[in-house]
Amino acid sequence: MIKLFALLLALVPVLGLGQSYPNRPLRMLIPFAPGGASDLVGRIIQPRMSELLGQQVVAENRPGASGNIGVETAARAAPDGYTFLLGNIGSIAINPAIFVKVSVNPLTDLVAVNQVVDVPSALVAHPTLPVNSVRELVDYAKLHPGKLNYASPGSGSQNRLEMEVLRKLTGLDMVHVPYKGGAGPAISGLVGGETHLMFVTVSSAIGHVRAGRLKMLAVSTAKRMEQLPSVPTTSESGFPELAASSWQGVFLPAGTPKEIVDRLFAATRQTMAAPEVIERLANAGVIVATSASPAAFAEFVANETQRWGRAAREAGATAD
Repeated sequence: MIKLFALLLALVPVLGLGQSYPNRPLRMLIPFAPGGASDLVGRIIQPRMSELLGQQVVAENRPGASGNIGVETAARAAPDGYTFLLGNIGSIAINPAIFVKVSVNPLTDLVAVNQVVDVPSALVAHPTLPVNSVRELVDYAKLHPGKLNYASPGSGSQNRLEMEVLRKLTGLDMVHVPYKGGAGPAISGLVGGETHLMFVTVSSAIGHVRAGRLKMLAVSTAKRMEQLPSVPTTSESGFPELAASSWQGVFLPAGTPKEIVDRLFAATRQTMAAPEVIERLANAGVIVATSASPAAFAEFVANETQRWGRAAREAGATAD
């Protein structure tokens, strides 16, 4: 009887926690500047998450160091469920292999909650660049070694790594121009003619492509996108190695109680099932993708970290 009573007492704080959470606004950290895919996804899911949780979810951009600053801020936050991270493939799975000195290990310092989206990549170019396909780009770049430059959202980004893979496959000599703070500044530089081309998420480029400010040479999806039927895939273009997609997901600080992890998992699942969320994301070139459970997402993240770490080493990609 005494043991049973002690057990019930131990459960009281946990049960109370699950019933009362959340009872004040939550902070969603976006580790990149406004204008990129992460910011777009965060702003789209924010209203529905706020409604489902019964508390305001406040989106906060924490750009810098290719997402490392936002990741570190999330990892060092109180593990009470009121600060969570919208992390992506670059900030979570690639950065540990790119940056020699990082103070946070996403696999141990964060708790994976749920994947929310997949974001296809695209190879885009300034309209003045006289190429209209990946093959034409390769031929042109070989005729003008060292004359083309390519932008990226940062040295440790997936976009930079994708271009490094293309360079390794083709032997192209091009100049890397890294931007700080996410895809927004890099895209702005490309639109403004500061650079010639870049890999970037479809969601970050699709508006500029439709307006004629950029042209899209290929998308990284397995098949052509319904929203961009005239744009070939990288595999169609002769480069199946470039078939890849970015992902984004929700993470909490390590040590967050399981009840809170489960509550946020349920809220994100419901958010991503909302028709208005699916439609808005699809119009922006983003695909909804959720995990079966927090454990399944954690396993996925671990596999992605291994996969992209190997790719970074093989491509010789390092932080500037």
